Amino acid sequence: MSEPRNINWILTLLMSLFFGTLGVDRFIMGHIFLGLLKLLTVGGLGIWWLIDVILIASRYPFKDINWVD
Repeated sequence: MSEPRNINWILTLLMSLFFGTLGVDRFIMGHIFLGLLKLLTVGGLGIWWLIDVILIASRYPFKDINWVD
């Protein structure tokens, strides 16, 4: 089992707001495959982008992610 990654919450939220349709937020969190899918679908036509912004803003406990300030 791998150790959780410490990810800066503010940086990830800002990147998700401005570059989330390109999958940058997923790349930051280490979810490379999901980042590529998000990039190719332009944020799931905006729906996936909105869901990720809400999840990150609420500090959703993603697997292997430890939010830090």
